[in-house]
This record gives sequence, C-alpha cells and structure tokens, in this order.
Amino acid sequence: MGSGSRKFLTMAAAAALFAAGLAGCSSSKSPTTPSGNSTSAAPKNNKVGILLPDTASSPRWVSADPNELANQCTKYNLDCKIYNANGSATTMQTQAQALINAGVGVLLVTDLDPGSGKAIEDLAAQHNVVSIDYDRLTSGSTNNSYYVSFDNVKVGENQGTALTNCPQVKGKSAVNYVEIDGAPTDNNAALFKQGYESVLSKAPGWKKLDDQTGQWDPAVAQRVFTNMLGAHKDINAVMVANDTMAQSVINVLQSQHLAGQVAVSGQDATAGGLDNVMAGTQCFTIYKPVNGEADVAIQLASQILQGQKPQAPTTIEDPVNHRQVPSFLATPTIITQSNVALPVTDGYVTAAAVCSTPALVTLCKKFNVPTP
Repeated sequence: MGSGSRKFLTMAAAAALFAAGLAGCSSSKSPTTPSGNSTSAAPKNNKVGILLPDTASSPRWVSADPNELANQCTKYNLDCKIYNANGSATTMQTQAQALINAGVGVLLVTDLDPGSGKAIEDLAAQHNVVSIDYDRLTSGSTNNSYYVSFDNVKVGENQGTALTNCPQVKGKSAVNYVEIDGAPTDNNAALFKQGYESVLSKAPGWKKLDDQTGQWDPAVAQRVFTNMLGAHKDINAVMVANDTMAQSVINVLQSQHLAGQVAVSGQDATAGGLDNVMAGTQCFTIYKPVNGEADVAIQLASQILQGQKPQAPTTIEDPVNHRQVPSFLATPTIITQSNVALPVTDGYVTAAAVCSTPALVTLCKKFNVPTP
C-alpha cells in the first residue's frame, strides 16, 4: 500500500465497498469550528473519504458518527463516502485505496493502529490527498494535516475525578481499585490513562491492585476482570475505559452479587451505559457529543477543498515524532444520574434505545429521560 501506483479493486471488492459506504444528509451546530469563511457552496472537488475503525469497540461507530458525518456532508454539499473497516487494518487500507482511486481530496482517518494509519496517510499524500485524523491521532505520521477530537487527557481526568466521587467510595479512607485500559495501539487510550492516573495516583487512600488492557474488546475485558476479581476479593472501584468494557465488568459483578456495590466507570454515553447509570451499577459515563468532532471535521474538509488553510486553535504533540499537529479539541461532559437525560435530549442516542424495556421505561421516567 506504500507505493505511488494505484491498485484497482476487483468488481467483488468494489461492490463490498459500495455496500459499506454511506452518503451525506443535514446538520446541527458544532461547539468548535475552524477559522475561515464557512460556506455551503460546493468546491470544484467535493469528494471526501471517511474511514471508521470497527463496530465492536463502541456503538458510536455504527450510528452516531456516520449519521452526523453524513448530515454535515449534505450541509456542505460534499460527496462523502463513509466506510467501516470492521476491525481489519487490511480492509481499511483497501478502502483507502478505493477512495483515493475515486478522486477524494480529503481523507478522514480513524486508525486501527498507528502503523496502518500512517501507511494510509503516506499513500494519500502521494496523491495530494489531505488527511485529517478523526478522533484518534495517528502517532508517527507526518502526513496528518489536522487532528479533530476531544481533549482526551481531560476525558481521563474527568473519569478519575468522577470515580473518586462515586457513592460506593466517596469519603472512604482506603479504596482498592483496578484499571482496565483501552487498546495500547490506540493513542487515545494512552491519553485517557494519562488523565485518570493523574487523578487516582494522588487520591488519598487509593491503592491500585492491578492494571491491564481490555483491548476495547468486551470479551477480553470480561476475562481480565474475572481474573482480577478472583485474585483480589476486596476491589472497591474499577477504572474501566469505556461503556462496552464496563458492561463486561458489571456482568462479572452481577454473577457474584456485587453489582452496585463496586464503583464502575465508563465512557461514550452508550444506551447500555446510560441504562447502567440509571440502574446504579455504573457510576457515570463520559458524554462526547458527536457534533464536537463530526461538524468540525466536515467543515474543515470543506474549507480545505476550497483551497483554504484553516488555522487550528491549538496543537497536540505527537508522542512518537514530537511533531506539533494542528488540532481542534472539544470538551467532554460527565454523565451521572443527575444529568443522565442529556444525551437523549441532545439526540445523541434515541429514547427507544435507552428505554427499551418496561423496567427501563420506569427508570427513564424516574430520571426524566424522554420515553418512546
């Protein structure tokens, strides 16, 4: 994939890619936008390729992000193709090649690992395609012109702070906790960890018993936490990096009749995560409104295609090559029972997804979550 020559897909592969692709529709206002003139006039080249990573690590890649990205593409009169690699770096590279062959001018990349992401961005640069890192920084790349994400160290700090305030542990003089981190191939996971460890390592009386990766995989997280709980019967809190892995932790706790007695963290404000927050088995989640990334990224792509060079409000240092990458970073929100309705009222998740059973409808009404 590193050579400059174009490799054309077989008819079967092209058909599979077409089935995976989505096109654009209408939009919502974003909290942070690139500098420069905003316009809805279509540029000469209005083609944008969008590469999303998988469908397993978070539901956001299935619905929230593709839908908002598509809406913004319509707003800016862009011809967008949105592909999901389903966890395969090889598939993502094939999708990238197809998009470059199709003449995209901008490529949004949410890599599966830095090496494959860098290879895609190097290939794009050979064809004068501008790459934007979307949500995840492709560390080591020199061809990512911009990075659009949340302040992921702040996400981790919020997780750590919220965990220390969970009712199961607040006020305790001694707290034993474990960490289940995201995938080591994901730069975001390192930033989350940096954030929450900066809080928990200084929390008086907090003692870390174990620290392992859950690989953003619910099955791995369940196996890891089962072993942790077997080795340490006195766990008071679990710093788990996102909602899908938190569900696995809660499943293990339920099997031991401990659900709700141990403080459990989360991230992504998934429907399941919000259900667990209402039920009291998960203390909080972190809400990252999709328009904080999608709206900014597509406006940025539109401006680039019009020949503009937008100025980013900040930079992030690449941990591998120490390059300062121009960055747009949105602010996360902690979701507890007190504001659990927010992701639903914002339209990030649907009432039908959150309040999906009679028991959950009852909980939704209790916490003022709109019901279907």
